[in-house]
Amino acid sequence: MDNGTTMHLAVSLFPGTADPTPGAEPEFDRLARFVQKAEAAGLDMVIFADSAPASGGDAANRQMPFEATTLLAALATVTSRIGLVAAASTVAHQPYNLARRFASLDIISHGRTGWNATMTQKPREAANFSRQEGFSSDDFRRRTEEYIGIVQGLWQGWDADALKFDKSGGRFHDPEKMHLLDHKGEFFSVRGPLNVARSPQDTPVLVLSGLSEADMEIAVRTADVILLDDGPTEGAKARYDDLKHRVAACGRDPGAVKLLMSVSLATDATAKPTVADSMEKGFRSKSCDGFNILLPAQLSALADFVDLVLPELRRRGLFRESYRGATLRSHLGLAGGGDQ
Repeated sequence: MDNGTTMHLAVSLFPGTADPTPGAEPEFDRLARFVQKAEAAGLDMVIFADSAPASGGDAANRQMPFEATTLLAALATVTSRIGLVAAASTVAHQPYNLARRFASLDIISHGRTGWNATMTQKPREAANFSRQEGFSSDDFRRRTEEYIGIVQGLWQGWDADALKFDKSGGRFHDPEKMHLLDHKGEFFSVRGPLNVARSPQDTPVLVLSGLSEADMEIAVRTADVILLDDGPTEGAKARYDDLKHRVAACGRDPGAVKLLMSVSLATDATAKPTVADSMEKGFRSKSCDGFNILLPAQLSALADFVDLVLPELRRRGLFRESYRGATLRSHLGLAGGGDQ
C-alpha cells in the first residue's frame, strides 16, 4: 500500500455528453480521446456514469450515450494504463452476471477495471425491470448489501493459480482451489463459481457512491474507494477520521479504503490555481485521500485541469509524476495490485 504522501485523482464524467450537432465527432471517438488525454496526464481513473432510461422530454440529452460496461470494454482496447470504472445498477443486473462481466472486463483491461455501485435508488429504473413499485429504502439497502457480498464472493471463487488449462492432462482447474459461493439469502440465491479466471489485480476495484449515513457501515466493510461529497474542511476532517476509524474497527487496514472528495471545478481558467490551493488544503489537513473531479466529457474541460491545475499540484509534490504500476489497484496503492 502507499504511504499517503501524494493524492489520488479520478475524473467522473457528467451525464449529458451527447452532442446533437450535425456532423459532430462520433461520441465514442470523443470519449476515447478524453480518456487518452486523462491517461497521458497520469490520472488514476475515469469513472463513467450509467443512467436509467429516459422517460421523455430532454432527458435523453442528459444521459451517458452508451451502456457503461460496454463502453469500458471498448476503451480498454485504446488505453493501457489508466483505471476504467463503470457504474452498473444492482436493479438492472443479476449479481452473477454483473460479477462475470466485471471479471471479464478486468482480464480484457489487464487489471484496470472497477465497479461503481451506488446506494441510491434511481427513480423510474425499477419500472423497467419488472418492479413497478420499486423498493423501500430499507429493502434497497439490505438488497444492495447482499448483492455486493455476492459479487465480491464470486470474484474470490478461484484461487490465483486454480485454472490449469491443461489440455494434455485433461484438467481445466484444480478442484481444491475452486470455492463454491453457495449463497442463499433474503433476496438472492447464487451457487457459483464464475467461469472466468481470477482478476490480474486480485479483484476489480469496488467504488461506492451515493452514500447516506446509514450506508457507511456497509461501505467501510466492503469498499476499496468511497466517493464523498465536498464540504467544509473542518467537517470533512472529522468525517475522514471517523470513516478511517470505522474501517479499522472492521479489522481492515485504514489504508485499504481510499476516501475521495468529489469536487466540481470553476469554469473560469484564471481560478484554476485557487483550485490547487483548495485541494492542497483539503489533502494536507487529512480530509481525504484525493479527489474525484466532476467534469463534462469535453477535452477543453479536461485540458484546463491537466494544463493549469495538475502541473501546480506536481510542483508542490502533491501528485506523482507517472504511473507506478499497471493495474488500478497499484495506482491507488491498494493491496493485491498484482504488479507492486
